[in-house]
Parts: sequence; C-alpha cells; structure tokens
Amino acid sequence: MWKIALGFVAFAGLAIFILSQGGDIDMGGEKHGADAPHSDPVTVTAPAAK
Repeated sequence: MWKIALGFVAFAGLAIFILSQGGDIDMGGEKHGADAPHSDPVTVTAPAAK
C-alpha cells in the first residue's frame, strides 16, 4: 500500500514540475466568449454544385 502512495506522490511531483516548466499553461478549463483563444469560427465553404 505504501508503494502506491509513494508512486502517486512521485508522479504528482513530476507532473507539477513538468507543468511549471511549460510556460503559459491555462488549467482553467473550457473558455467561452471573447477571451477564448479560438473564438473565431472557421468558415468552410463547400464546392459549388454543377
């Protein structure tokens, strides 16, 4: 049992270290509205029918 706890602590520490080295990482979840990074809809046009 203690090996599972030790593995969890080691994995959590490694994950926090990697995320802290990554720069600007937003862990806030899904964004909606003007502040969303991909708020502009992608317009896809279908080819004209002949």
